[in-house]
Amino acid sequence: MHSVTIQDLSISLVEPSAVQAQIISRQLSAAGVSQIQTLGSGSEAIDYCRRHQPDLVISAMYLPDMTGSELLQALRQDEALEALSFMLISSETSFAMLDPVRQAGVVAILPKPFLPEELQRALNTSLEFITLDEQALAEPELEDLSTLVVDDSPMARKYIIRILNALGIHDITSVENGRQAVEMVQSKFFDLVVTDYNMPEMDGEMLTRYIREHSSQSGIPILMVTSEGDSGRLAAVQQAGVSGICDKPFDASTVRQMICNLLD
Repeated sequence: MHSVTIQDLSISLVEPSAVQAQIISRQLSAAGVSQIQTLGSGSEAIDYCRRHQPDLVISAMYLPDMTGSELLQALRQDEALEALSFMLISSETSFAMLDPVRQAGVVAILPKPFLPEELQRALNTSLEFITLDEQALAEPELEDLSTLVVDDSPMARKYIIRILNALGIHDITSVENGRQAVEMVQSKFFDLVVTDYNMPEMDGEMLTRYIREHSSQSGIPILMVTSEGDSGRLAAVQQAGVSGICDKPFDASTVRQMICNLLD
């Protein structure tokens, strides 16, 4: 297998501020990146990506013609670009602004300003995501794992399923809320449930409580993958009996280790 390194990465940097673009480009160069194309707007970025297919898109949140979240949504809705790795660099802290980015499968969200080690860690995560299809991530004991994925975001479901596929998990059923998940748990046996927290109809906490208290599969491992940041709500989820909580964004290695730990 060809080993891909940070030096091999082709990066499109979408940043309308010339000063910020120079600062981020210098930091990327210091981290070992040599192929950087700077773009000033979302439409420029989409056009460039269609023509050149970079390995990674790094974007600011606020662009002249759209937000970074809208840019990511546009990439995810384009069949030729939907698998592009995406990183957001922004001083934005609003949950309402950042949550759609997390849900769409971003590999990292960095603050402005960020530390060199934060950028290095994000680039390593991006590299892992980019090479998912080449990596020998599959765990033999996971091949026969029957897994239920529950998330109301189609993009998030697709992202999670890609990660699970890379781990060798292919027996996957996906639904968009807890109520549908309850129906599936009543009719089929599962070895693992991977669920979001914030969902319509029935959220992840209610689903966890149902499985633990009312289903015939009360001992099934439940991994919650969520962007929820409220410690009180997460504490309630833990009390409900969730087996593990993984933040969005996440990387394949983290999910693999958590699943193996849950099964052990």
